[in-house]
Amino acid sequence: MKSQKSPCIDVCVFSGPKGWCIGCARTRQECQQWKTMKPYNKNLLEKALKKRLQQLKNHPTE
Repeated sequence: MKSQKSPCIDVCVFSGPKGWCIGCARTRQECQQWKTMKPYNKNLLEKALKKRLQQLKNHPTE
């Protein structure tokens, strides 16, 4: 099975009250766990990241 590409875009700045990376919208813990996550969990996270990135665009300081 082909591994899923990481959503990281090499920005890696974790800021704001939610602690999301401003580049990929993952938390530090999610970044660390990416390589060991099951494909199903990666898919769930990728769906959540789309929503998080939109929130970061709309409200960058929240």
